[in-house]
Amino acid sequence: MYHGIINIYKEAGYTSHDVVAKLRGILRQKKIGHTGTLDPDATGVLPVCLGVGTKLCDMLTDENKEYVASMRFGITTDTQDMSGTVLSSREVSITGEQAAETACSFLGAYEQIPPMYSALKVNGRKLYELARAGKEVERKARTVRIEELEVLHVEMPVLCMRIVCSKGTYIRTLCDDIGKKAGCGAAMETLKRTRVGKFRIEEAMTLPEVESALAEGKLESRIVPPDGMFPGLYGIKVRPDYTKQLENGNCLVWNMTDAMRSIGDGEQVRVYNERGLFFGIYRYEERTRTFYPVKMFIM
Repeated sequence: MYHGIINIYKEAGYTSHDVVAKLRGILRQKKIGHTGTLDPDATGVLPVCLGVGTKLCDMLTDENKEYVASMRFGITTDTQDMSGTVLSSREVSITGEQAAETACSFLGAYEQIPPMYSALKVNGRKLYELARAGKEVERKARTVRIEELEVLHVEMPVLCMRIVCSKGTYIRTLCDDIGKKAGCGAAMETLKRTRVGKFRIEEAMTLPEVESALAEGKLESRIVPPDGMFPGLYGIKVRPDYTKQLENGNCLVWNMTDAMRSIGDGEQVRVYNERGLFFGIYRYEERTRTFYPVKMFIM
């Protein structure tokens, strides 16, 4: 069984669940999870967690993401992208410069209402299920943050931009909101996710590439191990006599470890057994000189 995170390039036409299902078949293991959905028509980076790496799914969901998207002014749809049913179509009178200024005005925090065509749940039902049944329910606005927004080119009525945003941001809805502010409406035309945290599109593998790497015995090197997600944390080993405490996920006092430097109160560390096998992340408490488990990765 493989453990860690693999950077998958999701191609158009696949759902995120499709990717997970295909990987289960390719790798012949069940314990696999993705780190946030991409629309079927969208492409790009989809980090997939394998084995004990599935414990990192929540952490990656919280990471900032980068996208390249194009949007078409003058049209609105029920899905906020060009795959949906057209709700309105009107002439576009704004200039490319005005369109770019309107898009850039969304830099920073703003209140965004999640779209009906999304996987969010209301009273136990996914919004897109309700939308397909012709129902619309009230959704509360959520604060999202557009960290960076760079207009790459404009050829009206189409604008292409690069966006870095916080978790929970819907780029389709951002395009719709830009269109509303511009006064002519807009819908997302294309979407490519180019980065999730440290995972970049340049290193992403398609599913056929995963199959080839597996056949050639080269796949292991393309999987980031769980401890590889915490490179900034100090690593310590537990002394052989205390391996059982580590295996049971117990607290560890200072003299059970080989810690060679001072560790600050509240500091988190990577903890390994004497053979160098990664077990988890612990938090140090200076008052008791004790390490407390934060997240365990016991296989």
